[in-house]
Amino acid sequence: MIRKIFKFIFKVILWFFGLSIGSTILFKFIPVPFTPLMFIRTFEQISTGEKVVWKHDWISIDEMPINIQKAVIASEDGKFTSHNGFDFDAIEKAYKNNQKGKRVKGGSTISQQTAKNVFLWPGRSFIRKGFEAYFTVLIELIWGKERIMEVYLNSIEMGNGIYGIEAASEHWFGKKAENLSKNEAAAIAAILPNPRVYKAKNSSGYINRRKNAISRQMNLYPKPDYNK
Repeated sequence: MIRKIFKFIFKVILWFFGLSIGSTILFKFIPVPFTPLMFIRTFEQISTGEKVVWKHDWISIDEMPINIQKAVIASEDGKFTSHNGFDFDAIEKAYKNNQKGKRVKGGSTISQQTAKNVFLWPGRSFIRKGFEAYFTVLIELIWGKERIMEVYLNSIEMGNGIYGIEAASEHWFGKKAENLSKNEAAAIAAILPNPRVYKAKNSSGYINRRKNAISRQMNLYPKPDYNK
């Protein structure tokens, strides 16, 4: 009996590694059609009787303005092009501040956020964090920085039922992503901590201050070099 259990566990582990590595290789070359969060949000909208909104238009990174790439780096992960998936200084700082009860953003990098959005479910459990670390290593090794940025900007939530920069640009500013100005890109990056509550247009004072800070920080970043 014990032998059968171990054999079953071994097969499950093999299947997990095979499927996870296979799907990561597949998504290196094809667009990610949907994410677990998209289904979760849709279910939430249906269960509460809200109008179902699901807007997601994939574009290549060549169609994305440098402004939005610099904006999310400035806002979310200043060391994106230089780290290997994890910013341990940011993680340590977030941990210490959380221990003190301060309200701060987490230490997750763009790579970690991408791994979570594409492959996992929302949550803060140690098990999910473990899977997140595993998939972060996978995409860093298999995709590389440019593909991670491309998937990130095509997949993350940027409004209620709005996923990816093309849909967000159309939703918030009525234009294609390639035509976003610097301030518009900063405005979208500014709402990422809670895109279903904050607005990129006609924003609150708090978001306007974040937008202005991100816009200033963007001046410090050159065009991202994803081949470092």
